Amino acid sequence: MKKIIIIAVAFLINLPALFAQEKAGKQDTTQHVAFYACPMHSDITSDKPGKCPKCGMDLNLSRKEQMKAEAVKLYTCPMHPDVTSDKSGKCPKCGMALTEKKQ
Repeated sequence: MKKIIIIAVAFLINLPALFAQEKAGKQDTTQHVAFYACPMHSDITSDKPGKCPKCGMDLNLSRKEQMKAEAVKLYTCPMHPDVTSDKSGKCPKCGMALTEKKQ
């Protein structure tokens, strides 16, 4: 009886750790946030393409993001250009197939 109680207590103590490992394995890592910056005003950044509020120029991918794009294949959603991934798959927003981004 004593062994059963010890095993039950050990199991109950480790139960939260088992759930944490299971939950960590289900995290979605397909979405990658790209940073855009104004070519004239490096302090102006955004997580999506748009216009600079100071000068009206288009925001471009930051230099760091451009270097990442050159180093690895990137896949993007045709409908949501802000959704990118280093693996092919489906867009988490609309379910369309991700296509390889042309350099």
